[in-house]
Amino acid sequence: MATQKPLIVIVGPTASGKTGVAIRLAKEFNGEIISADSRAIYKHMDIGTAKATVDEQCGIKHWGIDLVEPDESFTVADFQKYTNEIIDDIYRRGKLPIIVGGSGLYVDSVIFNYQFVDSHDEKLRAKLNKMTVEELIKYCEKHNITLPENYKNKRYLVRAIERKGNVSNNRKAIRNNCIVVGITTNKEELTERIKQRSDKMFDSDIESETKYLADRYSFDLESMKSNIYPIVWKMMNGEISRDEAKQLFITDDWHLAKKQITWFKRNPYIIWLPLKEIEQKISELLS
Repeated sequence: MATQKPLIVIVGPTASGKTGVAIRLAKEFNGEIISADSRAIYKHMDIGTAKATVDEQCGIKHWGIDLVEPDESFTVADFQKYTNEIIDDIYRRGKLPIIVGGSGLYVDSVIFNYQFVDSHDEKLRAKLNKMTVEELIKYCEKHNITLPENYKNKRYLVRAIERKGNVSNNRKAIRNNCIVVGITTNKEELTERIKQRSDKMFDSDIESETKYLADRYSFDLESMKSNIYPIVWKMMNGEISRDEAKQLFITDDWHLAKKQITWFKRNPYIIWLPLKEIEQKISELLS
């Protein structure tokens, strides 16, 4: 449909201000937001994943959050299917879809239309699960398999190997009518924003949220490992101080930001702009 609104995609590292600018644009252009955050998909993880609160959402519909329990599986293929259905629904209602997130594989699966195969080899999976992270990395190198974004994570490595030959994933052709904008930040600015996020989390009773999760779920779950909760749990058990916990979180979030920046820099279709210029640029493109 020639008059159909474009798909707006706003990417960037954690704490770069993506959600705020997306909400303002959604208010101006009658849009709805789809979160592309592999941590925000989990229920009960609100403070620790920095989900926008009801007040912060400003009445804008948010999709892609609170989709599964922390002990339930949700793959990139699941995200792609879900998101494409939501985009179609938003279009049917005459609104503007805005994808916002820092999970590069989630974003790329949608804008580059990755092709997934649902089936997998049970024997291969069993073999891979017995291997160490180091062995899996060597396996990838030997078989010319691109390492995933989080290559130190065993689950991601296993999935990357299983997808070999079962997924077409390149950045040669982006989906039609798609505008992708990335937020540029300098190190000092981003570090300060991460520190502010840390202060906000620790001032928002992150301890209660952590205890709720720890009482119900194992820290062996990937959902529990990849968030702030193991750090807070150590603090609550007296293993580290509050200041040490905050610093560990800042360091962890900074490392995540660097990995996200590296991932997105590979995408030649992203228009990179400072945060304060994003709204004006998208407004011009939508006019």
